[in-house]
Amino acid sequence: MAKKLKTRPYDAAAYLKTEQECALYLQAAIDESDDDPAMVIAALGDIARARGMMQLARETGLTREGLYKALSPEGNPSFATVMKVCKALGLKLHTEAIEA
Repeated sequence: MAKKLKTRPYDAAAYLKTEQECALYLQAAIDESDDDPAMVIAALGDIARARGMMQLARETGLTREGLYKALSPEGNPSFATVMKVCKALGLKLHTEAIEA
């Protein structure tokens, strides 16, 4: 009889330890998103959970519950919320020209 394989859901937040790792993770989500904002927002949510939602709520002036909802894969936060979260996390968004 075959032994059952036990698995656990993967949680990226458990592996995001440094600011550099968080920045690289967010950049990878932006690069790989194929213009799907949900992927970028979900990555920002992973980073927020790794850093602590309660502290982030204090720093942004938003509620913890509101942050969880806005930064979930189904969330649709305003750009102002995204900017507040990025700033509180010590991250900044930047642009570059698309190479043709």
